[in-house]
Amino acid sequence: MNEVRYAGFWIRFYASFLDTLFLALPVAIVIYFLSDGNWFDFSQYQQNIQMAMSGNVHALDTQPQTSIKWELLFEVSVLVVTMVFWKRWRGATPGKKFLHIKIVDAKTFEDIDNKQAVTRSFGYIVSTLALLIGFIMVAFRKDKRGLHDLLAGTVVIYEEVEN
Repeated sequence: MNEVRYAGFWIRFYASFLDTLFLALPVAIVIYFLSDGNWFDFSQYQQNIQMAMSGNVHALDTQPQTSIKWELLFEVSVLVVTMVFWKRWRGATPGKKFLHIKIVDAKTFEDIDNKQAVTRSFGYIVSTLALLIGFIMVAFRKDKRGLHDLLAGTVVIYEEVEN
């Protein structure tokens, strides 16, 4: 193996943005239509945006009602789809694949196993609930590991380029 190049904060941020567009958004659209519009009140979102654009300071006082059942289905679906990509593309989601980075075991730099995938996925929740510090710490660590990486024993690296 050549010298390991750790993927830093911004490249991982861009990969997450791409995954939102190409992975989470399509899942959200499917679930919204499967719920027959009962997942959340989209008209309330539109009304809030119109009120905010007109300068109404109370635009966010009323939040749309959401269905916990459909929200849980969305969250679990994104988790499962993400893990399928990790397995299929050896530690990469569409965003990571496009940017030539991947998730590997932090000690062996080999593919992650199912336990690491599940731990890392739930680690995202911990990283988020910790005021996003679990993600921000990627910018300050030499090995560029976030809290979710530390919990799962993973690291994100650049893929080796074959000559």
